[in-house]
Formats: sequence, structure tokens, C-alpha cells
Amino acid sequence: MKRSRLGSLDVTSIGLGSAPLGGLFTPVSDADAQGTMERAWSAGIRFFDTAPLYGFGLAERRLGAFLRQQPRDSYAISTKVGRLLRAPDGAAAEDEHYKGTPCERPVFDFSHDGVMRSVEESLARLGLDRVDVLLVHDPDDHHDDAVTGAFRALQRLRSEGTVKAIGAGMNQSEMLVRFAEAVPVDCFLLAGRYTLLDQGALDALFPVCQAKGIGILLGGIYNSGILANPNTSAKFNYQDADPALIARARELDALCRKHGTELKAASFQFCMAHPAVTVAVMGARNGAEVSDNMAMSERAVPPGFWQELRARNLVDPRAPLPGGA
Repeated sequence: MKRSRLGSLDVTSIGLGSAPLGGLFTPVSDADAQGTMERAWSAGIRFFDTAPLYGFGLAERRLGAFLRQQPRDSYAISTKVGRLLRAPDGAAAEDEHYKGTPCERPVFDFSHDGVMRSVEESLARLGLDRVDVLLVHDPDDHHDDAVTGAFRALQRLRSEGTVKAIGAGMNQSEMLVRFAEAVPVDCFLLAGRYTLLDQGALDALFPVCQAKGIGILLGGIYNSGILANPNTSAKFNYQDADPALIARARELDALCRKHGTELKAASFQFCMAHPAVTVAVMGARNGAEVSDNMAMSERAVPPGFWQELRARNLVDPRAPLPGGA
């Protein structure tokens, strides 16, 4: 598998995202979770992303149990800070997004001390002595606390050699631009904001990241599922998709079918054509989905598709396309 540089790290250009292993939208059995990780490993994936949020600790526990069986220097793992998992006072209501989870629920804490606690607790759940990448997770309403607290802790951990790369993971690009200009980060995980349906990252984020050498871990390539299966129940950005977006996705799907290819293959290869993108972080809930993701990364997408995509103005004209179309 192609490899890329992420700060001082050498990583595979495809990573496994573990949100589905935490029961995103539907529960995932232990057997399916194990099969997912085994298939990813056998496919050559050596970058793994997780977070306390994903299944409220379940994804970290599952991923850690698997990775403890592998040579520690043979892979890289990222996790996130900004949420501490705490037991609620009463019975925990079922979460809107994560199903089949432990009873703990996340509590925002972007303070320096909160971040240090978060790292310790993540390592305990993972059963590992270190992680390679730490990301400030979803500080949308906590910009100042993130800069003065969380990033200060992360810079300390990086300077001590505890972690090799730091950054932030968000579902928006605007605040990431502000962080890029204020904090010496190595990478960002951007979810769902550079896809066939949304190229907002082209405005400012990708240019500043390229100028500063900040790597992009790109998640949400299928925009929560709408670019995998654009049906009437499709999700976009973790919510029910707007009918107008479903219509656009179906137009893209029809164009793919016209050229004898698949929407998922076009979605993946479009994202990876941008030079700012370092790693595609692909979620999966079973081994078959991992195999499908890998197949989509290699599936032929005819030049005529990209040419017609451009001619019909279905993507931002600034977006680079595979093959220079």
C-alpha cells in the first residue's frame, strides 16, 4: 500500500476509522468488529483512528485489544481529546448515534488538565503505552479553551516525545484554518468537508495546510453514507439527508453508471486526487465493508467520467481530478 508522511510519521495512505466499531447508527457485534480489524490488517492498513466518543469507549477498547497483538512499531494510531467519559447520575438514555454502548457518556473538557486525564484514560482503554497522534476533537464551541488549554497540553506531550503528531479533528474547515494560523500543528482530521458533495475545504483550509506542511486525514468520504447509497433514508453529516442533496447524489450516481463505474469508487478517488490529502480514513463495520473500501480505491474510473463531471460543473472548478481531467 502507498505510504505517506505525517509529520515525522510514516503512515499508510488508507486508514481504518473506528466510529462504526463503536456502534455508529447500529450495534456491531464483537465478531464483526474483530473481523473488520483483521481484514484491515491483512489488506495492509497500518493507520488506525479512534476516539473516546466512538461508542463511549467501546471503539478504543476493541481497537486496543486487537492492536496489542501486533508489533507496536508496525502501525500508527490516533485518538482524540476534549471529551471525558463519565457515568451519568441516572440511567443513561440511548444515544442518538451510538448503539450498543457502555453506560458512560461524554463530557466536554478542553482544559490542559482535562486533556492530560483524557490521554491517560484512553491509554487505559486501549491497553497501550502510547499513541502516535493526538487530535483535539470537535471544539466547535470551545475555540479559546482549545487554544489555551488543549493545544498547550498537546504541544507539551509532543515536545516530551510522548506523541509524534498533534492537531484537531472536526466536521468543519473554518475553525481548522484558525488553528492552523495560531498553533504549530502537524495534521487535521477533516470529516465530510471534501467530498463529491462538499468542497468547502478548497476555500482556505487546503491552501493554508499546503503552505504550512500540515497533513490532512480525510474522513467522511461518503458523507455519512449518502455517497455510498443515495436512497431516501440516506445520511449526510450524521443526519437524515436533505432531498436536494439526495437528488445531487443520485445525479452523480447516474453519471457513474453511465460511465460503467461506481459512485463509491469515484468518491474515494476524487478525494485522494488532492495533494493536500495525506490519508483517507475509511470506516467499516465488518470485513466485507473493508474489502469493499479497498476495492473502491482501486476500481477503474474512466477519464470520460471526470471530463463530464467537470463539463457539467458538478464539482468546484478548483478541485484537481484524477488524471488531470
